[in-house]
Amino acid sequence: MAAVAVVSLGAGLGLSRMIVSPAEAAAAAAPPDAGLITVPVEQRVLANDVVLRGDVVYEDPVDVVLETGDLGGPAVVTGGVPDVGGTIDTGAVLLEVTGRPVIALPGALPVYRTLRAGVSGPDVVQLKEALVSLGIDPGDPADPEYDAATSAAVVDLYARVGYPAPAPDDEVKAQVQAAVDAVDAADDGVRLARADLATASRGENTHPRRVALQAAVNTAVAVLEETQRACAADPATCRGSDLTAAEGAVATAVAERDAATEAPDTSMQRAAVTAAEKLQERARADLATAQAAAVTHLPASEVVYLASMPRRVDSVAVERGATVAGTPVMSVSGATLQVSGAVADSDARLLVVGAPASIALPDGGEVTGTVTALGGDDPAAQGTPETTAGRTRVVITPGELTDEQRTALQGSNVRVTIPVSSTGGEVLAVPLAALTAGPGGEARVELLDGDVSTLVEVTTGLAADGFVEVEPVDGDLSTQDRVVVGRAGQVTGETPADGDAPDDAGTDA
Repeated sequence: MAAVAVVSLGAGLGLSRMIVSPAEAAAAAAPPDAGLITVPVEQRVLANDVVLRGDVVYEDPVDVVLETGDLGGPAVVTGGVPDVGGTIDTGAVLLEVTGRPVIALPGALPVYRTLRAGVSGPDVVQLKEALVSLGIDPGDPADPEYDAATSAAVVDLYARVGYPAPAPDDEVKAQVQAAVDAVDAADDGVRLARADLATASRGENTHPRRVALQAAVNTAVAVLEETQRACAADPATCRGSDLTAAEGAVATAVAERDAATEAPDTSMQRAAVTAAEKLQERARADLATAQAAAVTHLPASEVVYLASMPRRVDSVAVERGATVAGTPVMSVSGATLQVSGAVADSDARLLVVGAPASIALPDGGEVTGTVTALGGDDPAAQGTPETTAGRTRVVITPGELTDEQRTALQGSNVRVTIPVSSTGGEVLAVPLAALTAGPGGEARVELLDGDVSTLVEVTTGLAADGFVEVEPVDGDLSTQDRVVVGRAGQVTGETPADGDAPDDAGTDA
């Protein structure tokens, strides 16, 4: 019985400790009395950054399309296919089509026609400027006409790339030959007309005739003189008719001699010479025109203009034996790596071209870079979708890269950090939650020293990473102080109970 009593007593005591009354349970569940939460004032560097991710690509990618309309047949790739990753310099052969080179030259205008003698326009000026960049003299680079000097420069260009200059087509050759034949015929006509004029100018007044006519005059004069002497010796036998006949014979002989020495009428022959010389002049002008048209031309199918040089081959869409039919034959880009990404418009307004950036390498290292384009100024945006609404494209160009870094970056997606503001050094900083607003809107922090709470007015500076730069207006503030950032046990939005803070304490900032 004694043992049962002892066990019952122990059990009762144990059960009494496990039983909790409703009042005790409510008291245990109540929140603790509110207390102040404090953190130390810090000395730290504050900085705001714009962070984005971007794809590493080569600048200004473009698709190369060849103009093949003037070939007159299939445009078959016969050689010169470049390797991906290769470099295309100014004046290099981009591709070989139907045995002819396609030469890469710098220029913004695409090819839209064959350049030949007599044509003029901005594409001629662009060609001349490209030739000058290669050290080839095309004449006046500002002259928009394709002339003999330009043609000679094009011949030099083809000699440099190791191909013969384009020859004139059969129609042009036929025109030149016809003009040459016309000049030959005109020259013959002039020679014949001048020969006729020379013959007519001499007339029949040859030397033997002139001697015969003069002899006739001399004979008639001698007969007249003999008749006159006979009449003088024997007037009775002198007949007047004989004297008159002798005088007439002299007059006739003299008249015939004088008529023969007069210049003949050659007006018709002179007119024929003038007409022949005019025909000769026109024929020679036509020959000059035909020969000018036959000077070396630059076919539209043998040149491609690219906005900047040199270029890197990103991809090739043709191979030897393939036929080119208006589709891109390759894609090329600039030789400079760029990081292309996008940020929210609000972040883009904080950025400027030329701002420094830090680019995280795939292996964990970092390289520096520079913001080189924002939004529509992005040279890498060619051939890419338009910028998404509400976001702005940003292009960052890395600084000097080693071969290993270039290889690691190419084709990767990287993290870029662009500082937009910084304190430049360590400053006093407190969490944003430590700021409260005074009656006049001034910023304050609440210092706690033991059980003593003090409000200190401060001026604020840069805010970043949840902290804000502060400087006391009155009093001291140092890293030895602690500031109030909240109250333990206080539900968010709950008004502190009376006595929890000084009467002049402000609301949460």
